[in-house]
Amino acid sequence: MTVLSDVRDRVRKDLRDTDAAAYRWSDAQLERHIDHALTEVSLALPQEKTATLATTSGSRELSLAALDVIEVERVEYPLGSYPPEYVGFATWATSLMLQVDALPVGAPAKLYFTARHTLDGTGTSLSPQQVDLVAMGAGAYAALEQAIYAADRITTGADAAGGYADWGRARLTAFQQLLLQYGRRNRVRGNRLYSY
Repeated sequence: MTVLSDVRDRVRKDLRDTDAAAYRWSDAQLERHIDHALTEVSLALPQEKTATLATTSGSRELSLAALDVIEVERVEYPLGSYPPEYVGFATWATSLMLQVDALPVGAPAKLYFTARHTLDGTGTSLSPQQVDLVAMGAGAYAALEQAIYAADRITTGADAAGGYADWGRARLTAFQQLLLQYGRRNRVRGNRLYSY
């Protein structure tokens, strides 16, 4: 199972920053760039999740506060029908409003939604390909940060700031192109019509 430190080590290898005695980027800096790339990957290729929430008798409103929702895709209500009955809904902030004629009586509703990926010291929800994307994006962000830092300083070597900037821009462009290519918006999806 891949954990955050594995991704951080991969980013260090890509950046050729493997001398522990003289790291160019601190762990905290790389983890910030990893988190930035993780957010981008999560928006393009989010986790697909479901949750069953109890309705409140006499209310069409459900709270999404306990869920890490990027977007609600569909809502099944009531449960147990075949084929499933999907109802219209509207979301605002951390609330979802069911668009049903009869007021709910406490029966559960099932939400199909997308969520941000996880990556921490215990594991990740990312696939191996998505881990590669996160590492690529984090490396690009780190290189661009170093280019900005080096631009104002006297550096040894021929155009160190330019080298980091060029490498970072190339990696960032590749990262963004892969997000577009594999992103959720480019997927074929089933009919999104809802029955009322």
